[in-house]
Amino acid sequence: MTAVVKTNIPPNETRVRMRGFDAQAFLDSAGVARTILEYRKSQKLYSQGDPAPTVLYIQKGGVKISVVNELGREAVVALLAAGDFFGEGCLTGAPVRMGIATAIAPTTVLAIEKKEMMRVLHEEHNISDRFIAYLLTRNTRVEADLVDQLFNSIEKRLARTLLLLARYGKQDQKQNKVLPRVSQETLAEMVGTTRPRINMFMNKFRKLGFIHYNKSGIQVHNSLLGVVLHE
Repeated sequence: MTAVVKTNIPPNETRVRMRGFDAQAFLDSAGVARTILEYRKSQKLYSQGDPAPTVLYIQKGGVKISVVNELGREAVVALLAAGDFFGEGCLTGAPVRMGIATAIAPTTVLAIEKKEMMRVLHEEHNISDRFIAYLLTRNTRVEADLVDQLFNSIEKRLARTLLLLARYGKQDQKQNKVLPRVSQETLAEMVGTTRPRINMFMNKFRKLGFIHYNKSGIQVHNSLLGVVLHE
């Protein structure tokens, strides 16, 4: 059962100064009215074609965004983690969801009504500038994903996907980062290949010491970056 908690937090007198785009600070400092939703692992947040009345922000957990074609074939578009927004298509006038959002772990999201999000973005210019910068950065990532699909080998695409999922180069500079366990079927959908091919390259990466399996998930070593940079 999805838990729902409605909150309406009054604006703070002092705005939070953000070096980068700190989404949680944004939501707190702007006094955004939102609904807190909790989902179980594998539970759908919404389906393709559902009404799109809200922008969503992941507070805890992770979400898989996928699309299904008319033949029923599903493709994973993105795996999102805490600190990511999604569903912002409603701000451009999209009346329905273009994909499927599924929790890949116990997940808490903040749902912000379109009208409320538009109000904050219009009234808080410093916030809107940072939100736009966030979206542009993610759009650049999507374009890079497309180039990756068109021109790079399966091995390089898989290495890049693992590094992105591990948030390589973000925030802390840990040499090795752990990402939650992701099924090889999901990786195959993201990379655009078959599960046996993913299994082959994952085994290769493990034997070369680029990745390591433990109880927490998959530990990704920064040495994997060499696969992406190697021509």
